[in-house]
Amino acid sequence: MGTESAAVNFSELVNKNKQTLARLQESPRLLLHRRDGEDLVLTTAARAEQDQRVVSAATRMLAAMARREPGSMELLLDILPDAFPWVRFLPEADLHAFAVELVDTMRAADSIGNSASVAQLLIAWQHTAEVYSDPELLAALTQDHGEDYGPVPDPGRAA
Repeated sequence: MGTESAAVNFSELVNKNKQTLARLQESPRLLLHRRDGEDLVLTTAARAEQDQRVVSAATRMLAAMARREPGSMELLLDILPDAFPWVRFLPEADLHAFAVELVDTMRAADSIGNSASVAQLLIAWQHTAEVYSDPELLAALTQDHGEDYGPVPDPGRAA
């Protein structure tokens, strides 16, 4: 059994469904390329459940480790740059905030079986690190412009 995802055009699934689905015996996932939309990933229910169990177990272990001892948070802070090299650009206080928020969000997301909030959190913090990595951008975004641009219109109201 291979570990790489196989890839086919969506039309192959439609036109040659038995042969295409048989490829799931060789690969844990089948990437379906679509011309008119986002690509899809096809897997078996058993594999999807296995993946969810692994992510859930890792989340629970990470959360338990982070809550146990005061030194465990330092360990987490120490290993984050290995997992996410971009955290090296975050100020120390932000690195700590990221670690706490990551663990809390992973626990919450695991409790509802939806990791979208974790993915969004990672993207947001990575963008924050990108700002800190660029002195010109950081200066532009943090300088006081000295003027008030007035009230912000309510986005829910039609203009």
